[in-house]
Amino acid sequence: MADDKTKRGPQDRSRINLSEDYEVRYWTDKFGVSKAQLEEAVREVGSSAEAVEADLRRATLSRGKE
Repeated sequence: MADDKTKRGPQDRSRINLSEDYEVRYWTDKFGVSKAQLEEAVREVGSSAEAVEADLRRATLSRGKE
């Protein structure tokens, strides 16, 4: 099944695809982070949306303790 570029959210909400601009926009809005922060989280924990969300939360908590 072809990816429909008119869709606003990701095709598979369990994975983050950094090569699609509309997906990057969706995930940065959803998590309230920059593109660079999203890319770093995906590099660290992989493309699982659940793992990225957990990593971003840990990073936010760590910054709050500094």
